Amino acid sequence: MKRLTLCVLFLLMLAPAAMAARTSLKAITADPYVSALMIDAASGKVLFEENADAPVYPASVLKLMNLYVILERIEQGALKLDEMVQVTAEAAKTGGSQVYLDPKEQFSVEDLLYALMVQSANDAAVALATHIAGSKEGFIALMNQKAQQLGMKNSSFHSVHGLPPSEGQQPDVTTARDLAILCRELAKRPEALKYTSTQTRGFRDDKFIMRTHNKLLTRVPGCDGFKTGFYNAAGFSIAATAQRAGVRIIALVMGSKDRKVRDAKAAELLAKGFILVPPQLQPPSAAAAAQPVAAQQQSAAVAVNAPAVQPAPDAAAPAPPDAQPGPAMGPLAKMRDSGWGKIFIGIGIGFLLCLVIFAVAGMRRKNRSGSLRSRF
Repeated sequence: MKRLTLCVLFLLMLAPAAMAARTSLKAITADPYVSALMIDAASGKVLFEENADAPVYPASVLKLMNLYVILERIEQGALKLDEMVQVTAEAAKTGGSQVYLDPKEQFSVEDLLYALMVQSANDAAVALATHIAGSKEGFIALMNQKAQQLGMKNSSFHSVHGLPPSEGQQPDVTTARDLAILCRELAKRPEALKYTSTQTRGFRDDKFIMRTHNKLLTRVPGCDGFKTGFYNAAGFSIAATAQRAGVRIIALVMGSKDRKVRDAKAAELLAKGFILVPPQLQPPSAAAAAQPVAAQQQSAAVAVNAPAVQPAPDAAAPAPPDAQPGPAMGPLAKMRDSGWGKIFIGIGIGFLLCLVIFAVAGMRRKNRSGSLRSRF
């Protein structure tokens, strides 16, 4: 009991110091939200926007930039998913949402990516950043460099995790429009959606079960990403996406005062998006690659009003150039076209000629005998 009391007192003593270590921020929150934006992922067309260029604190939504930078390095061959990451003391001390890393532990890049996106683990973000760039500062430079390359002109990152800034540091700042650019790039990568769509996953040999903070994954049909974020001054934010009938919609809701309102507005935007963008048929290029030329010509007239259907095997084969429609050939016709038929025809003609010759000869003999009788 005495130990418990001492621990509580110790924590209470540390609390003011911890509060003092954080920079005082002016809250950027509103009801129902500070800003919102909805786009068609395929074309980038804006379907809805409200204050989309207003500055906001992204909080943990910022981790989407971590994911983008890391996946790009994997694509370039500079990093491997099975590469082991040594946990640093700095990473282990990171607060907020975490998987409670220990400096004695090692985890693969892939394990830490799941921790980053499912659990929104701040300690995993620091561990990955340090492993890749040598320090948090080095990785932050990569994040800002990539943001500028993508055209995120109103974004400035100062952390690898999105936590409120420490004393003397600047807060992470972005806009709904800038985040939409990042989300659209991530939506092009199936491997990114693999992490953002995961609802639960075991960590540390399943001793720790991670659970996503994105409730839309279970509430919105077709939802497979992306990320939520929250701290008091930033409010509740979400970058969400869903795909149905060949259409992908991306929605951003930033700076809401209430988590449930944020989720409801994001779900509402996604639903409206699927109403505004009609279902997409199979892309013409894909259909052309899948069907022979003859089948393409036969189906061209109905392709607009009907879904792509694979032709029957016989229908896909083009007819011979000299084939003509007509009744089926009978046995005599088949015999006539064969070699034996020609032989039999020749024999028949010869036989007929012989009969004619014998008939003519017989008539001549008869005439001769008649003339002899008449003489006598």
